[in-house]
Amino acid sequence: MEIVVPSASESITEVFIGQWYVSEGEFVEKDGPIVEIESEKASMDIPAPEAGRITQVLIEEGETAEVGQVIAHLEPGDAPAGDAGQQGETAPSETAGGRPAGGQQATPPSGSNSDGFVMPAAARVMAEKGLPAGSVAGSGPGGRVLKEDAQTAKAAPPSRSDSGGAGASGSGQKAGSGAAALSVPSSGEGGGREQKQVAMSPIRRTIARRLVEAQQTAALLTTFNEIDMSGVMALRKEHQESFVARYDTKLGFMSFFVKAVCEALAEFPSVGAIVEGDSLVYSNYADIGVAVGGGKALVVPVLRNAERMGFAEIEQRIKDFGRRARDNDITAEEMQGGTFTITNGGVYGSLLSTPIVNPPQSGVLGMHNIVERPVAIEGQVVIRPMMYVALTYDHRVVDGREAVQFLVRIKDVIENPVRLILEV
Repeated sequence: MEIVVPSASESITEVFIGQWYVSEGEFVEKDGPIVEIESEKASMDIPAPEAGRITQVLIEEGETAEVGQVIAHLEPGDAPAGDAGQQGETAPSETAGGRPAGGQQATPPSGSNSDGFVMPAAARVMAEKGLPAGSVAGSGPGGRVLKEDAQTAKAAPPSRSDSGGAGASGSGQKAGSGAAALSVPSSGEGGGREQKQVAMSPIRRTIARRLVEAQQTAALLTTFNEIDMSGVMALRKEHQESFVARYDTKLGFMSFFVKAVCEALAEFPSVGAIVEGDSLVYSNYADIGVAVGGGKALVVPVLRNAERMGFAEIEQRIKDFGRRARDNDITAEEMQGGTFTITNGGVYGSLLSTPIVNPPQSGVLGMHNIVERPVAIEGQVVIRPMMYVALTYDHRVVDGREAVQFLVRIKDVIENPVRLILEV
């Protein structure tokens, strides 16, 4: 049985082969994930049409394939005794070709990732870096150790007997599929000097192209302000327990900012205008894109008609987006459109940044880390939790006065969150 690249959309003709979950010779259940593919819009898993064993892998990780192209062969059949339920997980040992030995099952890692298994691509990276089983925490579903987990984990230190060498043999790093590695002996201690060239995935190429286009075609300008988060933090602390009990999700900061942006867009609609050729399209609704990380890249799914949503629905949607982003399960349709975007660099520790507009939109709001700082209030110096916010806007569409007032409106609403309820 042939495994072919499915059609993601009419405009997609080529995909990037990501992580193989199942190696040659391994069993996979029906509808179990076989391989991850990426297009310029989104990533998705190809499920097994029938239960059986993968007999041949034709396209390696990092290579490209056309829609409709055969990338693997599957032999339908039942799982051998003791093999079912462990498809796609192998021990770190490899064959001469660099692929994990077929049919060899992985041992469930101990420690922090005891609920999952080491995926084949992750097993290869761990073997190359000399990482023992159970030393890498898994971020995948069920605690699975993914390739990215192994890549970000620190390599095992060289043994005492090897420490006197130049370090070229201490790494043992091999080039993965679609990548070329260069290892240069180091003249000092601490290991070798390695480089690895990896082809950009379609998603990353699309992100790069769109960001460059935004810089080249739009007149981008950023205005800043700072927000006292005391009111929102007190409100969250007071109602968090009852909110979680009722809606099964936490009351976060993002819902406050989404609501505040909706209020500001209603007052300053030009910030939410869309550029179409020589025309501007104004919308009487707010489709807010929310930047979410966790998968292959930062994705921006859209909250449709966010102005109609309550706090609970916003938080539930964002929670669902975050979960599916980690599983690379966000669809292209969910990322299309949008009248405005919010990105929160504060979750990664960013104090201040200048976000880039997502064309054809005209504005993007950047949230940042909350830091206790001394501020002057009514002649007294007090310590308050402060957040810098940044609004980047297309000056062709939005005047400076409107941009500044838009950001001030957000500041006023966040510092006095009762306004979101009273609509004042």
